[in-house]
Amino acid sequence: MSIAPPTRLPQNVADYFSQLDQGGRTQAEYVWIGGTTQDLRCKTRTFDKKITKVSELPDWNYDGSSTNQAPGSDSEVILKPCRVFRDPFRPGDNIIVMCDTYTPAGEPLPTNHRNPAKKIFDQDLNQQPWYGFEQEYTLFEADGKTPYGWPKSGFPAPQGPYYCSVGAENSFGRPIVEAHYRACLYAGITISGINGEVMPGQWEFQVGPVEGIDAGDQLFMARYLLLRVAEMFGVIVSFDPKPIPGDWNGAGMHTNFSTSKMRADGGYDTIISAIERLAKKHDEHIAVYGLGNERRLTGAHETAPITAFSYGVANRGASVRIPRSSEKDKKGYFEDRRPASNGCPYQISSKIFDTCCL
Repeated sequence: MSIAPPTRLPQNVADYFSQLDQGGRTQAEYVWIGGTTQDLRCKTRTFDKKITKVSELPDWNYDGSSTNQAPGSDSEVILKPCRVFRDPFRPGDNIIVMCDTYTPAGEPLPTNHRNPAKKIFDQDLNQQPWYGFEQEYTLFEADGKTPYGWPKSGFPAPQGPYYCSVGAENSFGRPIVEAHYRACLYAGITISGINGEVMPGQWEFQVGPVEGIDAGDQLFMARYLLLRVAEMFGVIVSFDPKPIPGDWNGAGMHTNFSTSKMRADGGYDTIISAIERLAKKHDEHIAVYGLGNERRLTGAHETAPITAFSYGVANRGASVRIPRSSEKDKKGYFEDRRPASNGCPYQISSKIFDTCCL
């Protein structure tokens, strides 16, 4: 038995109420990562003053038994604010708060990957690790089965005209992408670009350069904003690394990385040394680079096989790509092409830093 998609509520009615005066109070949307480490959760509380920094925010709690993070007999999970963003859905002084999760005794939950990542970065902040995430994703119709813009039965024309495309016959979902772009800019996220991807209905946004633990905070918040924007359009966002089987590109989260030494004159040798360290720990990295990644890393569709590590200059079929500019300038960055679109940016960024620098 199929379930009809829910009726979309009229946005203009909500827009009316959003213009009402708040009486000097602030709404703070607390956001956290749920028990699957893929799901984002949120709830709101009111403060009687303007909030400008994390230290002004109290811890909060939620029912962890409803997010698969605690048993019903001891269900309270503690939210600790980590990063404040402006709220593009409730303009004004309202904010969105990125949080991580703890037991009442103060221990980080097993699903809290931010806490161990921060400990890794804190070992040597002087190296100034910069990240640039290329987050691919796929839009789906409200039925959750049909990629956005695809025919209800059958398939669109083969891949080729959709990458960085324009035109109604090639580009599907641009209003969502543009709305998300502007929401990120308003929120204070270092979003550096967008583009249509190879599979129709698939897009990418980039976040960076962002340093250390802030890279994970910003990427997760950008995902949250995308889910909220798509919700308003009645469209579903998928971060599955191979949303459609067959001769269609998967979705990744290519991760660009550099340190201050790599960016300095003569840093190319440091780049090569770091990549050779990655080669020795290939399996360890694959283990934290996303769920279902074996369906994407096949050696086809601009990927290297999951079973082998490789690198090369300007090679998009390698595990790690060195840009032409880095080779020419003898300094710069490299791109790890292995992470899946659903990978945890805290785990990915800290694992790269640990392997390459510690």
